[in-house]
Formats: sequence, structure tokens, C-alpha cells
Amino acid sequence: MISNSEFISVFDRQGVFFAQQKTKPLFFRLEALRKLKAAILQYEQEIMQALQADLHKSNFESYATEIGFIHEEIGYHLHHLKHWIKPERVSSSLTSFPSKSMILSEPMGRVLIITPWNYPFQLVMAPLIGAISAGNTAIIKPSEISQHTAAIIQKILNAIFSDEFIAVFQGDASVSQALLKLKFDHVFFTGSPRVGQYVMQEAAKQLIPVTLELGGKSPCIVDRDVDIELAARRIAWGKFLNAGQTCIAPDYLMVHEAIAEKFLEALVHAIKTFYGDDPFTSEAFPRIITRENTLRLGSLINGCTVFYGGKFMVDEHYMEPTILTDVNPDMPVMQQEIFGPVLPVMLFSNLEEVVDFINKRPKPLALYCFSSNRKFIHRVLHEIPAGGVTINDTLMHISNNRLPFGGVGNSGMGHYHGKFSFDLFSHRKSVMVRATWLDIPLRYAPFGKKLNYLKMLMK
Repeated sequence: MISNSEFISVFDRQGVFFAQQKTKPLFFRLEALRKLKAAILQYEQEIMQALQADLHKSNFESYATEIGFIHEEIGYHLHHLKHWIKPERVSSSLTSFPSKSMILSEPMGRVLIITPWNYPFQLVMAPLIGAISAGNTAIIKPSEISQHTAAIIQKILNAIFSDEFIAVFQGDASVSQALLKLKFDHVFFTGSPRVGQYVMQEAAKQLIPVTLELGGKSPCIVDRDVDIELAARRIAWGKFLNAGQTCIAPDYLMVHEAIAEKFLEALVHAIKTFYGDDPFTSEAFPRIITRENTLRLGSLINGCTVFYGGKFMVDEHYMEPTILTDVNPDMPVMQQEIFGPVLPVMLFSNLEEVVDFINKRPKPLALYCFSSNRKFIHRVLHEIPAGGVTINDTLMHISNNRLPFGGVGNSGMGHYHGKFSFDLFSHRKSVMVRATWLDIPLRYAPFGKKLNYLKMLMK
């Protein structure tokens, strides 16, 4: 059991380390990122073994969605950081003539990163990369539920960084609660809206800025004029990746009634192609993280019309890919984020129904639309708010680190990935340097008839 005094000791040492300006030089930041990249390469097999132990992830899925994702992110920061840290020159207004103006990106200071269990490696490392690039120190609290991955993360970071720079504390929710009592300069949280609310309340007591990467029910719209087999394949991939335990997974489908029958058949075909007739025996299909979550998913489909699947084994943490039809909005499965391999399907006849249905609910983290109709796509993009959107595919907007990733409203606040991570963990400091060779007396009293000149200047 970690004592509060240990938290405070590390927190204070990080404060001293930061105050000594050690994290700010470009060389230090680049070297830290290179060390992290090298360590991930060194411990790759152990990371994969941990993800297999926690979630039954295949090596391919572990690399594609966790390890490789982070290698790309680090590489992007290494390539661009020298440009990001330069002062950004901006023009000065006529009223401040003569002067020079610029924006300096300076580190926030000490950062707290609290992460979930569903992508337990990626969701620690991605924000950490941003914190390091921006010149901060960080304390990380990984999820205790994905314990094997938390252990290898701690092993890696302890091996390459001192705790006065980067520290990891494992433990249950009480550890997060204790850490939130400390006056960090920024708190980054990924998890549920319910816990995000608590994090924000605790941070607000000390006016600590927060980034909340939350979730919600991300809709997927399938118009009538689509390539049915392609759409079904891409939706099945996005939904059942990580056994549906993805914050931006399609939570439910809204399919045009004209193609519903053919689409459902294609969806089942895609599932069988991916995982065989019995996904339990497939090395490619992960497991549910806990027994309790498996029970929760089983209860969600109780009383529903199961078009395909529906089998679950609590002790094995297994829930097979499941498609539900004849769904109505009042069912429990439509009242909460599913976070598992259960896909409710609703039908629609016109876009107005879709827009009205989605917009009456909390703003989703992600939105997906399959259509070849430009007007249909345009309306979806401009009439339905969402954190991020992929057209004619699922999940893929997260793969481009030139795009900001984050939620809106109930699905979160703040954006990261690529330069957006650097900006997130930086304070953009406004600087104006006034010249001394000229001092225009217009602003000084007595004012006399100066108001007329001022109006000519400020209009």
C-alpha cells in the first residue's frame, strides 16, 4: 500500500526538477522520447504478453492498436518538435506600433495522467508523449484492472526515467483520489463520463485545468446506396476490435430499411469470415476485461431479439459477437454505452429521423456514416455534433495524428494526438516587445482633442 507521504515526496521532487528548468531544453525532450521509443522496442514481447494476459489480444491487434500506434506518435513528435517549440511570430496592431509580438509555448509543469484498462498501453503512452514533448514532468496512474499491462508500463518507465521526471503509481481508485488532492498543473483523464465528472470536481477545487477523454453511444449510419459487403466488413471490424471495448466503437447502427435484410446477412458473413463459426476458439477475438463486465453485457441483451450470437461465458470473460434487432430506444442496451461486442440495429426511412434521434441524446465521441450520396454526407457532417467523424469506415480518424482527437459535451473536453498533444500540455504565452526609439504620446493625459485621433485609429 502506497502512503500519501510517498505521493507527496515524488510530487515535490518533480516540482524541484521542473523548477530547475531541466525538462525545457529541446535536447532533453528529444532524448526522453528516443529513450521511450527504444524501450518500447526492447520490451515489445513483454508488452504483447501483458496485453494477451489482460485482454486476450492477438500480437497483430496489440501492435496495430497499441504498440505501433505509439511508435508512429513518437516518430511524429521527434520529427516536428524542433519546429513546435520555436516562438510563433504574429503581427502587431497599429495601436501597439512600434512593437513585435509572439506566442511562446511553455510547459504547464507537473501533469497527472489517469488512464483506463481497454487500451492500457496506448492510452498511457499517447498523452505521456505529449507531456514530455511539451516539457513537463508526469505522474501516471494506470488502471489496476489491466494489471499485467500496468506492471510492464511501470517496469519500462522506471528503467529509463527517474521518478523526479516520470513516475508511475499503481493501485485502486483510492490512489487516484489521493493524487487528485495534489495541486498539479494539468490533469489528463481517460474513462467514463461518471468518473470524469468526479475528476473535474476535484480539479475544480484547486482550479486545475483538465482534459477529459470520455465516451458515449457513438452512432453508425448506413444509407441505402452503399457497397453493402464493404460497409458490413468495415463496421464489423470497428465494432468487434478489442471485443467492442473501444471508446469510439460503433455503439449502435441506424440502417436504411431498404437494405436492412441484405446488410444484416453481410454483417454476419463478415463476423464469420473474421472469427469463424465459433469466435471463442479464434485467436483474433479478445475477451471481456472482467467477470463483472461479462455479466453486465449478458444482462443487456436479456429480453432482446438476438439476430446473431448472444452466447456468453462469465468465467471465461467471453461474449461472442452479437447483433440485436427490433431495438427500441427505451431498452437498457440503448440507455448506456455498451462497451462490448453487442451491436443493436435500428432502421430508418429518412435522414430527418436519424438527425432527430441522435441530436436528442448526448453528443457522441464518434460518428460514422456510410453513404455515396454527397448531400446525405454533408447533412450528417453539418447537422449532427460529434467529437470526430469517419465517413465510409469506422475508427480510422484516430489513426491520423494530424487530426485532433477528443470529445464534445458529455463525451469529453480537450484534444490530443500529434501537435495537438504538444499544445494541450503547453501554455501559449502571449509576448509583446515594445520598441524604445519612439513613444507616441496619444495615450497619455491630458487628452484634449485626442479622442478624434483615437477614433480614427481604433475602428
